[in-house]
Amino acid sequence: MKKLSRNDKVVVLTGAGISAESGIRTFRDSGGLWENHKVEDVATWSGFEKNPALVWKFYRQRWEDSNATKPNAAHYALVDMEKYFAQHFCLITQNVDGLHRIAGSINPLEMHGNLNYCYCTSCRAKFDMKDTDAHVAIPLCPKCGAYLRPDIVWFGEIPYYLYEIENSLKKCDVFIIIGTSGSVYPAAGFVMTAKLMGAETIAINLDAPDNLSFIDEFHQGKSGTILPSLVKKWTAMV
Repeated sequence: MKKLSRNDKVVVLTGAGISAESGIRTFRDSGGLWENHKVEDVATWSGFEKNPALVWKFYRQRWEDSNATKPNAAHYALVDMEKYFAQHFCLITQNVDGLHRIAGSINPLEMHGNLNYCYCTSCRAKFDMKDTDAHVAIPLCPKCGAYLRPDIVWFGEIPYYLYEIENSLKKCDVFIIIGTSGSVYPAAGFVMTAKLMGAETIAINLDAPDNLSFIDEFHQGKSGTILPSLVKKWTAMV
């Protein structure tokens, strides 16, 4: 792809692959297990109702693991893109580790939530994870006393920011997918919307994504290796 204008509208979707390069495991394996737990036990509302202590133990460990990692070159390259395109740039992520924000991304649309936060299951008050008592099996809301839950979109729940995402996809000139398999919906369908509306579509991933037929330009490999040079090319930041 040739150099882009600062007025081009660019939307980027990132998935587990970009975080894996920072050392964060993707957790869900080919057998549908997350850290030897069934998905329905740790990533559904029914699982939380059945055993909230187990769910909290699982996500507190994920939170601690994510806080021990750092953004990689791909995260920082996206910050450069945001600075270049300014209000014409939209970053969507399926990741919950918060690494985009740590790298400097101003307003990533974290459609599956963020491990750094939790909220009350009753009054919906939101809190920072670091302010919860790590010695308590099930943290309680300091305002109303109900159970807190991790601010994570579980299976069967509606992802965040779908309205904003749809609007961005309909208006974008370029849609870029980074580190995602293209198999998890609704995110896997974003490229179809962008393509239908006339956007140029690009993907960077270790393996060809499942929705490759909707991709105009595919770069195979690690995003931390490939993306920085591509960003310099697209923005002429050399």
